[in-house]
Amino acid sequence: MRPVIPYVTAALLFGLGTYGVLRRRNAILVLIAVELMLNAVNLILVTADTTVRSQLPHGGQVFALFVIVLAAAEVGVGLAIVLQLYRLRASVAVDEVPLAEPPPTTAATPGEADR
Repeated sequence: MRPVIPYVTAALLFGLGTYGVLRRRNAILVLIAVELMLNAVNLILVTADTTVRSQLPHGGQVFALFVIVLAAAEVGVGLAIVLQLYRLRASVAVDEVPLAEPPPTTAATPGEADR
């Protein structure tokens, strides 16, 4: 097997995922783009394991398994955050998420409005 084909495929997948993270405004599509990037890394790890034999046998496959576990945890946490965002804002648009704390509002005391 020629190792160039999986490396180029992984580079294309990673580039597509990076484009999706940078250009998408929907939070769910951003999560899908991150999954594409993680799958590209898995493809590189497994290809490197089959083409370059190091001191650690099947090291790339073990790292790929860790990346799969990490991706599963990321999906769980990411979807929980997106669901909470939808409940609070009724939208999953990333542009509408406030990144800073809201300024504190000063409540007027009941006697100040009459003066």
